[in-house]
Amino acid sequence: MLIEKERHDGIRRGAITVLFRRWRQRQATAGNVYRTALGQVAVDAVDVVTPEQITDADAAAAGYPSAAAVAGDLRGRPGDPVYRLRIRFVDEPDPRDELAASGELTAADLEDVEARLARLDRASKTGPWTAATLEIISRRPAVRAGDLAEELGRDAAQFKLDVRKLKNLGLTVSLGTGYRISPRGAAYLADRRR
Repeated sequence: MLIEKERHDGIRRGAITVLFRRWRQRQATAGNVYRTALGQVAVDAVDVVTPEQITDADAAAAGYPSAAAVAGDLRGRPGDPVYRLRIRFVDEPDPRDELAASGELTAADLEDVEARLARLDRASKTGPWTAATLEIISRRPAVRAGDLAEELGRDAAQFKLDVRKLKNLGLTVSLGTGYRISPRGAAYLADRRR
């Protein structure tokens, strides 16, 4: 979920508890926790409102001076639904970071990683990609995703989505530019290369 930088501090402090989005289709579900640039954000409720139903109280909870200011700042096509999200900052470590930091893998862990990677490869419309992606990130840390994708002959946007899948398994870490292999990923690759 993308959240404007100017809202980050207010969300972290609990001063901003509402977001408004104009989406063609719902992109958030109540009860889910989303990873964002500011950290984890829980969505407690999602409902559809018209711009006329936005109250000044909701606007204040979203960090705006008035309902009119919210309506004026809505992006997207005017005919698309407006969603009101009740949110809260989750001040806990990202489980992916904790998983990635673990550099010791048991035989069961290795088997689980191998099975998950095999499923990702089987589900791909373009064929197996996980091994080549882990290897290029290991060989070329902190290199732009577009450059890595080009070297592999892959679409950059799909490459980034695929690397996110590896990050969800705790195998990679995102950097300001590019990626690196996590301690968990390094342990997996060391076992694989034996």
